[in-house]
Amino acid sequence: MTTQLIECIPNFSEARRPEVIDQIAAAIQSVSEVKLLDRSSDLDHNRTVLTFAGTAAGVEEAAFRAIKTASELIDLDHHTGAHPRIGATDVCPFVPLSGATMEECVAIAKRLGERVGNELSIPVYLYEAAATRPGRVNLENIRKGQYEGLKVEVESNPERKPDFGPAKLGSAGATVIGARNPLIAFNVYLTTDDADIAKKIAKAVRHSSGGLRFVKGLGLLVDGRAQVSMNLTNFRETPVARVVEIIRREAARYGVGIHHSELVGLIPQEALVDAAVWYTQLDAFSPEQILESRLFPSPAAASDSPQPASFIEELAAPTPTPGGGSAGAYAGAMGAALVAMVAGLTIGKKKYAEVEAEMQAIRVMAEKLRKELTQAVDDDAASFEVLMATFKLPKETDEQKSTRSDAIIKATLNAAHIPLNVAEDAVKVMELALKCAKDGNANAISDSMSGFAMARAALTAAGCNVRININSLEDKSVGEKMLKELKNLEKKADKLEKEIQKVMKERGGI
Repeated sequence: MTTQLIECIPNFSEARRPEVIDQIAAAIQSVSEVKLLDRSSDLDHNRTVLTFAGTAAGVEEAAFRAIKTASELIDLDHHTGAHPRIGATDVCPFVPLSGATMEECVAIAKRLGERVGNELSIPVYLYEAAATRPGRVNLENIRKGQYEGLKVEVESNPERKPDFGPAKLGSAGATVIGARNPLIAFNVYLTTDDADIAKKIAKAVRHSSGGLRFVKGLGLLVDGRAQVSMNLTNFRETPVARVVEIIRREAARYGVGIHHSELVGLIPQEALVDAAVWYTQLDAFSPEQILESRLFPSPAAASDSPQPASFIEELAAPTPTPGGGSAGAYAGAMGAALVAMVAGLTIGKKKYAEVEAEMQAIRVMAEKLRKELTQAVDDDAASFEVLMATFKLPKETDEQKSTRSDAIIKATLNAAHIPLNVAEDAVKVMELALKCAKDGNANAISDSMSGFAMARAALTAAGCNVRININSLEDKSVGEKMLKELKNLEKKADKLEKEIQKVMKERGGI
């Protein structure tokens, strides 16, 4: 089972007092489940970015402690800097890395936002994937007018009302919390001190004014040099090299060039490799040609699927997750893997030339199902953790009770929906296993039956989890459709089991 890892990259409106950042970093490091990965400060921006990663519970707690510490040490009424800001902790995004989903990060952002608003009396706005309204998806919209402008508008303009906390700014300002994909904070310095040129180039390159998709940017004067400051929100769709070359060409229009560039925080290795490949014009390049990739396989590659020993150990641990739902999905993935194996053992054999095309199709479908079921191992555990978190939501007022009740219903239905998908995939695996038993390599007929048995076990386990979640609801009618779908799948499975038993007898399998 993939180890859960979530990244958090809070930005603090301070860089000129390192002792303050030391205290914020210490607050993060006081949580044992996280690791501080990077610290990057810019004196002109008067801004520091701290990057840390860990478990969902760990990053959520560390982020709260950091925001609390920053609110006690940073006074926005006495803060100046080149970078736009509205709070001591200006922005705090969560990014899913491994074994985590965007939905989990959104849930963390909302829980943290509510806690910061209630306990610290800091207005909180949700953005990106956690945004509660379209106009708040983009950070620049929330940060319009900066701290000084928001301080006035938040009390009079309903559109500026925060998602959590009071509609009033104290000296710690407001905080923007959200969930997003990996982002590269990338700055390009020009061979000029004319900030207007940087602003014109930023306008040409950023998406909001007609430039490159997934690029946000502004022009500034930093350390006496014009700078194009950017956030690259999807480096796969808009590569770093493309951004640099567009800036280079735009700069040439004004008779200037690129002096140097810099990273703020961390960058995925893949982004740098892509840039190197582009500039060196490597043809038919494969990441496997990188020496270090052969010597030190990445954790992601090494954990493409759960390792039996580690997963079994986690399953045996006295913790709520992983549980029966994850075990069922894992059984289904094993069933799909066996079907893929039998199809592979049939392909290329003269004796089975007539069914080769069918077996190739079965192998493709089985591999797809194996990946889906493998992912469901983690998804099932995550959905249960989200459900448990909803029971911890406050319920002092009628509004809180209503919000909590709605959250519990949604989380419960999601916790039932995931095993229902597992059940659907399990029946598909059973159908493929039956075809392999009928027409596949006779020497592997027991493997076809084993694959069928694993898928049947997956269906049984998934069914238990669907029913227990639906039955926990006060209004069970909202889950009637799901229960009906499950019943139909089980009837179909019963028919398939009779068929494969018949085939096994006919082909001498039993």
